Amino acid sequence: MTILDKIIAFKKKEVAKIKAEVPVSKLVASPNFQRQPLSLKKSLLEVGSTGIIAEFKRQSPSKGVINDKAKIVDVTNGYLDANVAAQSILTDTSFFGGTMADLMEARVVNQIKPILRKDFIVDGFQIVEAKAIGADVILLIAACLTKQELKNYGQLATDLGLEVLYEVHTQEDLDKIELNNKIIGINNRNLKSFEVDLENSILLANQIPDTCVKVSESGISDPKIISGLKEYGFHGFLIGENFMKEEDPGIACQEFISQIR
Repeated sequence: MTILDKIIAFKKKEVAKIKAEVPVSKLVASPNFQRQPLSLKKSLLEVGSTGIIAEFKRQSPSKGVINDKAKIVDVTNGYLDANVAAQSILTDTSFFGGTMADLMEARVVNQIKPILRKDFIVDGFQIVEAKAIGADVILLIAACLTKQELKNYGQLATDLGLEVLYEVHTQEDLDKIELNNKIIGINNRNLKSFEVDLENSILLANQIPDTCVKVSESGISDPKIISGLKEYGFHGFLIGENFMKEEDPGIACQEFISQIR
């Protein structure tokens, strides 16, 4: 059983429990449900965009604790000062130490940049929940969903006004997605072994049509890598650990962005 298998099995139980306790009507009645979501696609493609999707992540299964001192409000302000294109927030508690409250707190501070709810979506309930807590974008991981689930969940998100970052790691993942006008994130980290290979972005990039917005995820630690990836048509770069391992992730993000050529 891989780490991903364990996470998904746990997540299904967790979501079933929350669904039993929280009616969808309560989510729909929340104030954030009425707000107009911000567009990740627009933010990544606009002239002068840094393309950086900066992540708030306390820990991970592969690295353990990365930063348990940083406060979400401070980091969010720091990322905004750095002029990130968007913010990503882990809301998984058991494996990544995140909470939905993190995203809600960030939303109060950040009214101008899209926020991605980074979690393992295994049920449509979580998509409604994402809108209720103030997210603009959800993550759908192809490795743990069927072709039909990807289509159905993607449609639900669109119906709610949310955008979707479809995450792939292999050609097999890519084949599950209808590749037209999508935001496709290529994860350089193998979710089964957690090894990182930046070549993965480049190999899969050629299989993705130009109608899609390409995002490279994981293992980006040098501003020079951004320049190289841009040559392969990437507009987005999701970076978490590289900033979060520093005492002040916001300052680390600003310094990184200032070096992008």
